[in-house]
Amino acid sequence: MSIVLRTMTTDDIAAVHILETQLFPEDAWPLAGFEAELAQLETRTYWVYEDSGKIIGYAGLCTVLPIADVQTIAIIPEYQGQGLGRALMRELITTARANRALDLMLEVRFDNPTAIGLYESMGFETIHRRPRYYKGGIDALIMRLRLDELDTPEVSE
Repeated sequence: MSIVLRTMTTDDIAAVHILETQLFPEDAWPLAGFEAELAQLETRTYWVYEDSGKIIGYAGLCTVLPIADVQTIAIIPEYQGQGLGRALMRELITTARANRALDLMLEVRFDNPTAIGLYESMGFETIHRRPRYYKGGIDALIMRLRLDELDTPEVSE
């Protein structure tokens, strides 16, 4: 295994979109959504994880000061549980801090306890519940990490 984290390019969009539709069949972004996101270089940063040339995960961050927002994050099931999601979140946090954001925000499906547990373990707090935000009537939790209060080794490693 030779897993590499690198910046996403437009050449990655088709492969990322295929993963998106597999991982989030009800809520998948359209192909044009990824194209539009990557075109906004002044406020967006996207990454992909690759293993031997195959994309196995991806994430995106939007920064419009004073807030940064996790646009998306995903790891394919075969690679989950290996710390890749946590490492990717650390990259998002580090980038948000480097961009001088004060808060990092995200939305997560209320029925995704694994993701919620990861975010809470990294210091995110639920600040709001948005009813029926996702298709199928699933609520979203709005979570925030206050970047100006970070001092835990878990997040700053």
